[in-house]
Amino acid sequence: MSKTLNKVLFSPQRLPWTIISFGILVRSVQYLYNRSLWNDEAALALNILNRSYVELLEPLDYDQGAPIGFLFIEKLATQLFGDSEYSLRLFPFLSAIISLFLFYRLAQRCLQPSTVWIALALFSSLHIIVYYATEVKQYSSDVAIAILSSLLFIDLSRVRLNPTQVITYSVLGATLIWFSHPIVFVLAGIALSQLVLALIGQRVTTILKLLIIYLVWAISFCILYTVTLQDLANQTDLFNSWESRGTFPNSIGDFSWFLTTFWEFFHKPLGFPDVFLGVTVFTFFLGCVSLIKTNSKLLLILVSPVIITFFAAYLKIYPFDGRLVLFLTPFFILLISEGVALIKYTKKNQIKIRTLILILLLVPPLGTATYLMIKPYEKQEIRPIIAYIKEHQQLNDIIYVYQRAEFQFKYYANKFGYQAEDYILGIDDLDKQDGQGISDKEWQRYTSDLDKLRGKQRVWIVFSHVRSWAQEKERVTTYLDTFGRQIDAFETKGSYVYLYNLT
Repeated sequence: MSKTLNKVLFSPQRLPWTIISFGILVRSVQYLYNRSLWNDEAALALNILNRSYVELLEPLDYDQGAPIGFLFIEKLATQLFGDSEYSLRLFPFLSAIISLFLFYRLAQRCLQPSTVWIALALFSSLHIIVYYATEVKQYSSDVAIAILSSLLFIDLSRVRLNPTQVITYSVLGATLIWFSHPIVFVLAGIALSQLVLALIGQRVTTILKLLIIYLVWAISFCILYTVTLQDLANQTDLFNSWESRGTFPNSIGDFSWFLTTFWEFFHKPLGFPDVFLGVTVFTFFLGCVSLIKTNSKLLLILVSPVIITFFAAYLKIYPFDGRLVLFLTPFFILLISEGVALIKYTKKNQIKIRTLILILLLVPPLGTATYLMIKPYEKQEIRPIIAYIKEHQQLNDIIYVYQRAEFQFKYYANKFGYQAEDYILGIDDLDKQDGQGISDKEWQRYTSDLDKLRGKQRVWIVFSHVRSWAQEKERVTTYLDTFGRQIDAFETKGSYVYLYNLT
């Protein structure tokens, strides 16, 4: 029985499909669990639901930004299937599933057959990639489009391009730009690397055809920039938010930022535990060394999007941080897997080292992914909070929504029968993207807003998306305790409600 099972699931021919099935299962569990929309998801969802297609071309509310193609698909999904979380997460989820198959194909193109399963196992199970598979954001589709672009254009300089292919590749690249913001860095990296390879090979005709393709891509990007990206680039609050998190270097010569950011990439967004980062980075560089020896052209193509993205960060055009660079994870995973392949099964010590590295690389993500099937992700579970209020609310109760919970509460309000006049939104005075917490002046203005609730017998205070490091929830409840009494409470992951008598 066990031999038959091993043959069915883990034979060299079946193992990749077993891993892909595992990846689909993990992602499907997260999707079906249907966690509450957290703050950023709700903010983007409100734009999608409350705007027409034409209005989605305009700068989005709430400091949000997303590709036009992504927004249109999301809008269409809500029109076809309703405004539920399932509808909003459908496109990111399907992108994540398709990514598994695309990445398998890319790994087959780039790696030795005996190493493909390692890359596929990492891509299927790394928890941050799994998480964004079911978030109402563009990061999952960014990954899918980055892999698709690599598959489409990885051999562009080696193909004898006929006029039909020139037109096809031109249209494909020009179209993809509208569905993913960072795809321009992948396309730019591939374009530059393919031009270099064509120049080395002195293929003049190929160079001219490539330049035609790249010109079409550039024109498409210029139109996109004029239509939407220009306004997004001018959002100073969004830029300040990124800058406060250290996503840009201090200067062109800030090499320490590069080293720190490069190291941190293996933790987030790749998702490897801190304790194993050294092994992961070492294996990554082994992969680079391996390709320098065996396929330097492929190495150039795989690292070029990374180099271009870092260059954009140094120019302060695009932040190099976490989810915003999730699209680069497939390239890192391929190089890490190639590094494992460099350690051959020729000597006893090498076998032990390879086995140890495989354990350190694969056991944590596979273990985490398995755990996520038992206990799926939760972030800011405000839906049960609102349901609790609805169940226990009495006539003339007041609902006061802490301002950081505004977008989530607005998204769910109608689903629970609440209209805008049924709740009070806290003064929007604490959400300052300065990284400094709550200033004395901000706090004074906010307590003045809370003072308006004095004398009310039953007030529900709703919290979500609070910053624990600033102790926002604690400061508000402590202040309310000075002139009121807490009579009920209900808490979930990342969201809270407290019922106060403020008479």
